[in-house]
Amino acid sequence: MKFIHLLRTINYANNFSYRKFSHARRLVLGIETSCDDTGAAVVDENKNVLGEGYESQMKIHLDNGGVIPHIAVHFHKENIKSVVSSALANSKVSLEDISAIAVTTKPGLRGSLLVGVEYAKHLAKMSQKPLIPIHHMEAHALTARLLNDIPFPFLCLLASGGHCQITLIKGIDEFYLLGDSHHNSPGEVLDKIARRLKLQNLPECYEMSGGKAIEHMAKKGDCTAYRFPLSMVQYRDCNFSFSGFFSYSMNTIEREEEKYDVPADGVIPSVNDFCASLLHGYALHMIHRVHRAFEYCKEKNLISEDQRVLVFSGGVACNTYIKSALEHSCVTDLKAKFYAPPPKLCTDNGIMIAWNGMEKLKANIGIIPYTEDLIPDPDCPLGVDIRHSVKNASIKIKSPKLDIKNEKEDLELSSFS
Repeated sequence: MKFIHLLRTINYANNFSYRKFSHARRLVLGIETSCDDTGAAVVDENKNVLGEGYESQMKIHLDNGGVIPHIAVHFHKENIKSVVSSALANSKVSLEDISAIAVTTKPGLRGSLLVGVEYAKHLAKMSQKPLIPIHHMEAHALTARLLNDIPFPFLCLLASGGHCQITLIKGIDEFYLLGDSHHNSPGEVLDKIARRLKLQNLPECYEMSGGKAIEHMAKKGDCTAYRFPLSMVQYRDCNFSFSGFFSYSMNTIEREEEKYDVPADGVIPSVNDFCASLLHGYALHMIHRVHRAFEYCKEKNLISEDQRVLVFSGGVACNTYIKSALEHSCVTDLKAKFYAPPPKLCTDNGIMIAWNGMEKLKANIGIIPYTEDLIPDPDCPLGVDIRHSVKNASIKIKSPKLDIKNEKEDLELSSFS
C-alpha cells in the first residue's frame, strides 16, 4: 500500500506540474511557524520575492527569559491569518494565483509547527492547491541559492538557536550530516551568557536578543583579552560543543564581579573585551570543524577542488564577527568560495520556506495533493547521518590561521590533532 501511495503522489506531482504550469509563471506561498516567528512569503520561479508578511515574538520571549511554547502557539494563532494575508497582498496576487503552498513541517516546536501546518492545509483545501512539506534546516541551507548561483555539491554550516550542523548538500533533497552539536546550540549558549552578563540592564541592549547584544558589545572590545578554551580538539570529527564556552563564561564572570565588586544589577567593566573574546572563541571552534569537513570531502572525493564552497546560514550567521572570520578562513586558507544570506534571511522567515518549496516544485520533488494528511515531525534529523564515517577517517588537520581586520595580533589555533 505504501508503494502504491508513493506512486500516486509522484504521478500527481508530475501531472500537476506539466498540466498547470506549461504556459504560466509558477508561484509558491511559503509559511513558517517552527518556533516563535510567524512568517509567510510568495516567490516566483525566477527567484523574485514578490512579497512577505512577518510577525516576531522576540520581545515577548526576551521578557520571559526564553521561548515558552504555549505562549508561542498563542501568538502564532493570533498572527497566522494576517501574516499570510499580508504576504499575498504585498505580492499583489490572490490565493488562486498560487501554484503550491509550502509549509514547515519539521523540526521545531510541535505546537508551533501545528499552527502553520493546519493553516496551510486549510488554504490548500479551500483553493485545491498542492502542499509541499518543508524541512526547516534544509530551507536555511538552500536560502543562499535564492540570491546566488551555487551548484551542487557544496558544504553548509548551519548555526542557530537550536542547531549547529555541517552538512554536505548534493541535491535539493540530498543532505549528508558531517557534524552536529553536542549538548547546547551556539545561539542558546550566547543567550544564556548574555543573561548572566546582565546585558539586558544596559539601555543600548534592552530590546536585543542575547546574541545580538553580545555582538554589539564586542564591537568595542579586544578579542585577545580572554582566551577561551578550544572545544573538542582531541576528537577528530566535525561535531561541535559549546558547553565549554558556557562554563568558562560563568566562572570568569563570577571572578570578575568579585574582583571589581560589581553590584547585583551591574555589568563587569571588561564586558566589551569579554564579548569580543567569546565571539573569537566561537569563530575558532567553527573554523576548526569546517577545515576538517573540507578535508574529509577531499579525501572521499565528494567535492572537487574547483567546487569548494561553504554556505553559512541560520540565526548565528547574522553575527558579523563570526561570519567575517569564516569568510576569511575560506578565502585565505581553504581557497573556497563563501556565501551567507543577508541577516533578514538568516533568521526564521517565510521567504526561505517559499524558495525551498519552489526548488522542489521545479524539480517535482515532495509535492503532495491537498487531500493528503500532513503531520508535523518536531524531532526530524537532517539528511543522512555519516558522522561515523568522518570519525573513522580520523583526519588530522593543520592549525588554521585566523587573521581578521582590526585584531591586535594574529592568533593561530595550536595543538590541534
